[in-house]
Amino acid sequence: MLSSLLLTRPCARPALTPGSRLVPSASTLALAVVAALPLLSLPAQAQQAQPGADTEGKNLQEMVVTANRIAQPLSDLVADMSIIDSQTIAKQGPGSVADVLARVPGIQISRNGGPGTTTSVFLRGADSRFTAVYVDGVRMDSQSTGGASWQSIPLALIDRIEVLRGPAAAVYGSDAMGGVVQIFTKKGEGGVPQPYVGLGFGNRGTFTAEAGISGGADGWDYALGLNRSQTDGFNARTVATANPDKDDYRSNAVSGRLGYQINRQHRLEATLLASDVNSGYDSSLTEDDRSLNKMHALGLNWQAQWTEQYSTKLQFTQSRDYYETRPSPYQTDTRLQNYLFQNEWRLGVHTLTAALERRDDALTNGGIDRDRHQNALALGYGLNSGPHTVQLNLRRDDDSEFGGKTTGSAAYGYAFATNWRATATVGSAFRVPTLYQRFSEYGDASLRPEKSRNAELGLRWAQGADSFSATAYRNRITNLINFSSPGSCDSEFGCYANVGKARLEGITLAATTKLGAFNLHGSVDFQNPRDTENDKLLARRAKRYATLGAETRAAGWTWAADMQTSAKRFDNAANTNVLGGYTLFNLSAQTEVAKDVNLIARINNLADKRYQTARTYATEGRSVYVGVKWMPR
Repeated sequence: MLSSLLLTRPCARPALTPGSRLVPSASTLALAVVAALPLLSLPAQAQQAQPGADTEGKNLQEMVVTANRIAQPLSDLVADMSIIDSQTIAKQGPGSVADVLARVPGIQISRNGGPGTTTSVFLRGADSRFTAVYVDGVRMDSQSTGGASWQSIPLALIDRIEVLRGPAAAVYGSDAMGGVVQIFTKKGEGGVPQPYVGLGFGNRGTFTAEAGISGGADGWDYALGLNRSQTDGFNARTVATANPDKDDYRSNAVSGRLGYQINRQHRLEATLLASDVNSGYDSSLTEDDRSLNKMHALGLNWQAQWTEQYSTKLQFTQSRDYYETRPSPYQTDTRLQNYLFQNEWRLGVHTLTAALERRDDALTNGGIDRDRHQNALALGYGLNSGPHTVQLNLRRDDDSEFGGKTTGSAAYGYAFATNWRATATVGSAFRVPTLYQRFSEYGDASLRPEKSRNAELGLRWAQGADSFSATAYRNRITNLINFSSPGSCDSEFGCYANVGKARLEGITLAATTKLGAFNLHGSVDFQNPRDTENDKLLARRAKRYATLGAETRAAGWTWAADMQTSAKRFDNAANTNVLGGYTLFNLSAQTEVAKDVNLIARINNLADKRYQTARTYATEGRSVYVGVKWMPR
């Protein structure tokens, strides 16, 4: 029988111990409440035609770039997308990007301990490596574990996040089998300099400090941000074979943007995001084990509007993902470089795109010092005419090791009634094996790319502050790479092999509405991410999970409460180790305590719930945080 996917860093696979309790009845009730929320948001009559809405009720005229790598109004898209804005991020306090994503429809997370430890993000049940992650257009990936190192991305310096659910290899190439997450740092605007300074304190020795400045003049715009976060942490592993010390966390991060508007037609921009994370973890009884994560994302862009209809973008990006453990001697270093030449023609209701792209991957890990490259041509066509929306994409990737791979997608949206739209999408995707999967002691150089075929149907309704969406999907994955029994590699522990097939299917319901002074939002996911070779659920993914949130303003404060609930999961491929279900409640409040000084207070896990998202790894109990920020207007 297949063993579970490696959900930890390759250097330290955890021992397994019994899971926690099954989901309590409160979770079942919460799921029912969220499932009923869409019914609250459907008034008897609709007034104004809108061709579509995103699942979180955002302004349909808001511009997004992730769906097709060009700026488009949200209302023009067939894609299933969510937007996380700066206000939502600010209310999170000292949390992580993954913590914010866990409140988005279609996403679950798991974490091997406290802050700074290995984190997985499951988008529509897909493994973490099947989500393509970009920071200001810079591709982030690890050629050892596969997928982005979520724990190294500093939330405090993030301004906005766009989440695209569903395969997008026809736009982005390898990796985007489950979806795409695009992260944007803060951007400067013209005018006088705008500085800010913030401090925050919480239990378990939590401390945050941030400072920055933004502005612009004479065609220039700039933004610079600095952040320091630390906490004493908690004992993340309570098993007898692990060190009972607290697993602390320290992070330093910087972001920067510098842009120059040469004239109305041409703009140059440089972007930077970098972080250095030092966190504790336990792999032995006596050692103070440390994990060090370093990342950077650098980008250079030239955007040109040659005519009213034709524009181009020329981009060079570079990223690094470095991971090290001490005192155990393990190091892995991934470096990526991307070159992109994007062309866009807008001809009335038609939009045409053509892109040339090159990606270079390099990995240094022990005895591995390997690299590879991919060259690609991507074509796109979009139509937005009356009630009809069409999006077609085709891409050809030429990999230096695997040869050519063609992927495509077709999407259609039809506004069949006032405020209502139906959508249908089909597409194919792939991911080439990581260099670690092929050339490490556990590797097999003959591994083939993982492939998928996806189909989905959507129904959306929106009117004012009210919205509702339902999306059903089925994503079939073949050539799935699992960590299997020994045989094709040098290791006696096991080898990577193309021995798996998976079927990711489910339905996502989401809604927003306004009841009196309260803004409500919620989502519920029913999914069946299954290994079709053994008919077992994929590890660490629940069949049901949901979120529910409410926000209001009273007595000069903005008050918010949210709930997250999940049914049980299994920690292993054999589905014998149970991770119990859980329900979490979180509260936050914000107000202006003095001119240009804002205060935020947050309580996470209000009921102090004990639960696990990875077996033998504890999660944080109740946490309290208070922060103040001076930001003159």
